[in-house]
Amino acid sequence: MAKRSRAGLFIVLALAAILALLPAGQGSAAVFNPETFTLDNGLQVVVIPNHRTPVVTHMIWYKVGAADEQTGHSGIAHLLEHLMFKGTPTHGPGEFSTLVSRNGGQENAFTSWDYTAYYQSVAKDRLPLVMELEADRMTNLVLNDEQIASEKEVVLEERRQRVENDPGAILDIYADATLFFNHPYRRPIIGWENEIRDLAVADVLAFYRRWYAPNNAILVVAGDVTADEVRSLAERYYGGIARADTPPRANIQEPPAKTPRRIEMSDPRVRQETWSRSYIAPSAVYGARELADPLEVLAYVLGGGPSSLLYRKLVVEDGLADQAQVSYEADMRGPAQFVIGVQPREGVSLATIESAVDAVIADVIAAGVGSEDVVRAKRRLQAEAVYARDSISDGAQVLGRALAIGMPVAHVEGWPARIAAVSADQVNAAARAVLDPGGSVTALLRSEGEQQAAAQ
Repeated sequence: MAKRSRAGLFIVLALAAILALLPAGQGSAAVFNPETFTLDNGLQVVVIPNHRTPVVTHMIWYKVGAADEQTGHSGIAHLLEHLMFKGTPTHGPGEFSTLVSRNGGQENAFTSWDYTAYYQSVAKDRLPLVMELEADRMTNLVLNDEQIASEKEVVLEERRQRVENDPGAILDIYADATLFFNHPYRRPIIGWENEIRDLAVADVLAFYRRWYAPNNAILVVAGDVTADEVRSLAERYYGGIARADTPPRANIQEPPAKTPRRIEMSDPRVRQETWSRSYIAPSAVYGARELADPLEVLAYVLGGGPSSLLYRKLVVEDGLADQAQVSYEADMRGPAQFVIGVQPREGVSLATIESAVDAVIADVIAAGVGSEDVVRAKRRLQAEAVYARDSISDGAQVLGRALAIGMPVAHVEGWPARIAAVSADQVNAAARAVLDPGGSVTALLRSEGEQQAAAQ
C-alpha cells in the first residue's frame, strides 16, 4: 500500500493523562537499546531484544521510495511493492503470504516517498522461515507482462478507492504539488494514473535490480531474540546475496518560496469541510536540522490535543471548530511539512476559521509560547517514547525509518534527552523560522453549498 509520509490531520493524538506527569528525568533514558552490526555484503542489521512474549517482528527496509523514481515513472516504487508478492522460482505467486499465514503470522508492506518496507510478525520459531522467504525475493523475483498488467489494474483500483473517491485525498495531492516547486515530494506516492498505465516489465525489473540489494537494505528484528541468534540467521539467509551497484540517491533541494499560495476544492461528497495550511520545514536530516526537535515540541504546543493552543482557542473557548490539530514529522529525507488542520463546527465558515488561526499564529510569533505549554508538550512526547519502548513493532518501525533516511541509531536513542533539553526560546525561534505565510499553501475543502455561499 502507498503510505503518506505526513500524518493524517484529524487523527486524535490523545495519551493517558497519567503519562503526562512523567518525571523530567525520563528524558535521559534511551528508547530501544538496540544492537547493530553489518554483514560483509553491506546489509545493516538492527536487533531490538524484547523477551516479554515469544514473538518477533521481522522487517526489511529498502532505501528507495517514490522520491527516487525517474521522471515519467511515478508509481513504480509502489507497484514494485505489490509485485514483490508475485513469486520466485522457489516460491510461486502468492506462496509468500500463504506460508506466513499458515504459520500463524501476519505480514504486509508499505511505500513512502523515502523508503519501501516489508514486515512479518511471527512466533519466534518461525523467524527462519520468514528470513528465507524475504531473502529469496530480494534477488530472485520473477515477473512477466501478464503479472504487470494485472497488478497495475489492482493499483489503479486502489488509487480510485483511496484517492479519486476521497475529496480530501485529492486535495492533499494537489496541496503537495503546489507546496513543492522542485522536490519529488510534489508527486503522489501512488503515482499519476497515466504514468502507472505506461509502466512496463523492463521498467520495473530495472528499478528492482538497481535498488533491491543487501547493501541498500536494513534488516530490523525485534522481539524474543538475541543479537547472536539474529546474526547467525542473517548470515545463513542473507549473507550469500551479492552486493549491487546501487547508485547514490539524489539530494534534491527545494528553492525558497516567496509568495503564499491557495487552493480550493468543492465536491458534493464533502460532508465535513476542512481548512489546512502547510509550511515547508526542516527535517532531522534536511535544512536547518537543529530546528527539528523544537518543531516537534511546537507541533504539540499548537495542536497536540485538548490542552494545545489551537484546540483551546478554536474548540473550547470560541466554539468555532470540532477539531484543530498540527502534523509534523521530522523523519523525512527531504524537506518536512508542518501542517495545521481544522474542522469547523457546523455553520462556521472557513473564512472565520482562517481568521482565528491567523490570530493564534500572530500571537505566537509576536509574544511566543509560554514555558508551561512547552513543558506540557515535552512530557507528552516523552510519554510516547514510553509507549514505543513497550511495543515490539514500534521499535522496528522507528529505527527502520531513521536508518532509511540516513539517521544513525544514536540519533533515535538520544531523542528523549534532546526533547527534554528543548527550551521555550528554541520553540519560539522555530516558530518564527517556519510559520512564514510566504512559504505556505492554504487548502480549503468545501461542500458545494459552502462554495456557492463563499462566492456571493
